[in-house]
Amino acid sequence: MTKVLGLTGGIATGKSTVSRFLHQQGAVVIDGDLVARQVVAPHQLGLARLVAAFGPTILAPDGTLKRAQLGQMVFGHPAAEAKLNGILGPLIHQEIVWQLTQARQAGVRLVILDVPLLYEGGYETLCDAVMVVQVSAATQLRRLMARNGYDETTAHQRINAQWPLAKKAARAQVVINNEGSVAQTHHQVMAWLFQWLLPVWYN
Repeated sequence: MTKVLGLTGGIATGKSTVSRFLHQQGAVVIDGDLVARQVVAPHQLGLARLVAAFGPTILAPDGTLKRAQLGQMVFGHPAAEAKLNGILGPLIHQEIVWQLTQARQAGVRLVILDVPLLYEGGYETLCDAVMVVQVSAATQLRRLMARNGYDETTAHQRINAQWPLAKKAARAQVVINNEGSVAQTHHQVMAWLFQWLLPVWYN
């Protein structure tokens, strides 16, 4: 029986660290960020549709997408952002569902659906449970500024563009507090994972 755990959080909360823990335990990870990059790779339908919608200036000389330039065109512009999501959303969803179907057919026992916008995109309906990685607002801001080199205003803008962490946590089956050490986070993840899976697989 395949169990699907949705994994999400906010930007710079440490979701990738938790995803790596779960992969090390043998879980198959469907990475939403990776899928999003795949559908806009050269010669893919997603890229062709983006060029048609936003113009050829979003293409680099080698035919790849200028992600930073596209981001500048849509961030803070609701109509452009809606257009982007309308183009890529269905393609990303289709690919994720296909990968999940392949995992089930292969008899994979645990699949991690690692999607930053899991709730925003409605992906929780594909999951048996959802895990949210959470930190304080101050920690999130500090980590994002350090990781991406943003100033405080830009970091706040990026954080506020997503659902509040508290809103995601309120809907999740488990919340991982990632304020402490890597070892502390690992312990929380593994303790909950075994508590969740053992009754399903061995009773």
